[in-house]
Amino acid sequence: MGIYLSPPGLVCCAGNNRDQVFEAAIRGDQGGIKPVCLFGGKTFPVGRIDAVKLSAPGTYTTETRLIRIADAALEQILPQVEQVLAAYGSSRIAVCVGSCDNGSEGSLRAHGAYFSGGAFPADYELRFQGAGFPAEYIAHKFGLSGPVLAVSTACASSAGAVIKGAEFIRAGLCDAVIAGGADLASELALAGFDSLEALSGAVCNPFSKNRQGITLGDGAAFFVMAADKSLFRENGGGIELLGAGESADAFHMTAPRSDGSGAIRAMEAALADAGVNAADVDYINLHGTGTRLNDSMEALAVAAVFRDSLPPVSSTKPITGHTLGAAGALELALCWMLLSRDSRNAALPVHCWDGVYDEELPRLRFAGKEAVALSGAPQICMSNSFAFGGCNVSLLLGRDYGKG
Repeated sequence: MGIYLSPPGLVCCAGNNRDQVFEAAIRGDQGGIKPVCLFGGKTFPVGRIDAVKLSAPGTYTTETRLIRIADAALEQILPQVEQVLAAYGSSRIAVCVGSCDNGSEGSLRAHGAYFSGGAFPADYELRFQGAGFPAEYIAHKFGLSGPVLAVSTACASSAGAVIKGAEFIRAGLCDAVIAGGADLASELALAGFDSLEALSGAVCNPFSKNRQGITLGDGAAFFVMAADKSLFRENGGGIELLGAGESADAFHMTAPRSDGSGAIRAMEAALADAGVNAADVDYINLHGTGTRLNDSMEALAVAAVFRDSLPPVSSTKPITGHTLGAAGALELALCWMLLSRDSRNAALPVHCWDGVYDEELPRLRFAGKEAVALSGAPQICMSNSFAFGGCNVSLLLGRDYGKG
């Protein structure tokens, strides 16, 4: 059964909608990443959402920044949500959401009120801090009564949510799914990554010999998924989730397995699921965080899987920031946007770095600002998400190609 994805709703520091973000990616525009001073006095580059006018309905449950960021992306897919509601009804639409920093912002606000005034806000509940609350919010927003699932597997969360959404449809549990993720570069997240010495003092520099660490960012990306591609065709949809692969390193709480074997298994599983060869892939959006260990193992893994058929690749995190649990869906949305274009001289998302190769790593084909001459318009893209704990996900998108 083919599973098709609607045009995505998308917001991050690079833009307020999918077109703005994609144009920033193909220009290599890093202007959305700006210095932020933490409460400890340290300053780091962060991809904060500033330009978007986030709504603030005024209740504790919906005025948190995380929910407002999610809402900014969800409003963009309202026409597709209305389509599937009309086609299937509210009980046959599921929600699958990936996120990491679900409740820290709300917790800090609520506890601040408690410590200053002796009581929590009247409309505060502990469940608002749970991993499932963003998914609950979406179901409530659209009046849905189908299955609701939260995925919290670090930076692979929303990629995993897309897989679970496809599994829901194939299992007959629903007919359509709102799938994706939202996350924010909160003070707590920044302080936590700083304590791990994982933050870069400059904008992240993936796969460079000079790479220093990650750059965090706010972001949200959501799709409507369904087996009936005709639902989305008139809106520029009809792009298929060709295949998905998951693996678990079971190696370390934060570090990936250094030989890239977990990432290799995920990519090979995605290719096998899609029934395509490595040589069929036109572009890979790398996980590419800019850390020593992640970039090393991912370069080894990509070189091993694609061998003599290396496609153009890029990490878009120096443009969007690393949006944590939202990264998988956000980067899949960039692949969706690339596949929706018809040009055979494709302008690919740019790999922004200093150009200094790490001689210890195999050389990949990093996409630059020039157009890449393909044999035809891009047909298949891969998106990689390799997270803490060795949670590895690879997704393949294609334009009505393969199964289904």
